[in-house]
Amino acid sequence: MSTVIPIRYINPVFRPPSEAESLILPLTNGCSWNKCTYCEMYTAPQKKFALRDEDETLAALHACGEQFADQVQRVFLGDGDAMVLSTRRLMTLLAAIKTHLPRVRRISSYCLPRNLRHKSVQELQELREAGLSLAYVGAESGDDELLQHIHKGETFESTREALDKLGAAGISRSVMLLNGLGGVVLSQQHAANSARLINLTQPEFLATLVVSFPQGEARFCQAFPQWEPLDQPALFAEMLQFLQALELKRTVFRSDHASNWLVLKGVLGAEKERLLAQVNAALQQPELAKLRPSWQRGL
Repeated sequence: MSTVIPIRYINPVFRPPSEAESLILPLTNGCSWNKCTYCEMYTAPQKKFALRDEDETLAALHACGEQFADQVQRVFLGDGDAMVLSTRRLMTLLAAIKTHLPRVRRISSYCLPRNLRHKSVQELQELREAGLSLAYVGAESGDDELLQHIHKGETFESTREALDKLGAAGISRSVMLLNGLGGVVLSQQHAANSARLINLTQPEFLATLVVSFPQGEARFCQAFPQWEPLDQPALFAEMLQFLQALELKRTVFRSDHASNWLVLKGVLGAEKERLLAQVNAALQQPELAKLRPSWQRGL
């Protein structure tokens, strides 16, 4: 008999691939920004942004504790924007997780850089001590021109500041970048400035996805009319430029999302040369590179 989770979900529900084993606890519905032209996650009418009622969330946690307190070890705070909540409210919910799900060892959340502008390092340290240990930051790019084109609402500096705040507070950072986001026109500066952002902030985790548009490119191209998609060799060339420019001490790197043609995994900088060799091999002999078949790819 399957377990019925006593939480009211509003579909579709999204979470990072590494949170597949986590209990998804929605604190918001949708995303408070929701203007990024590349993103199709929260565009459905039922995903209109709203804060989840605190009493409802506390009741759901109590019910989860009664049903499977000994089973849950990870919690992911959804939807796309849990860090928009006040520190007080987040502290209340983190305390409830500790009370009702005492075996939880990791609590994580998506995090828009803009949501940390009014949170101090001390507040973030308090959240870390209360259990929040990992933040997924969708930087997408470190290039200001590209960030304007995609209506990200962030800049190189705003993203860097947020990542530095999280790092200073002891919250691990998983940064996501989009391979191919700049298209033909901005590919080189996208790679160069994204590497500069990562070098300055030294995140604990780094992931790259290939930009894709399951619902079509029209919305994206309306704001970025000169965009032309990169073909497969150009995607690999952009990745090669990005990796070559990285100067990292110890960052776990994953480029294994279903959108990627070429699966890359390693620790940077210890395995930088091996990863560069893999990308070079894919450029020179793609037929031997064990690329993901097109039918297996997806957002």
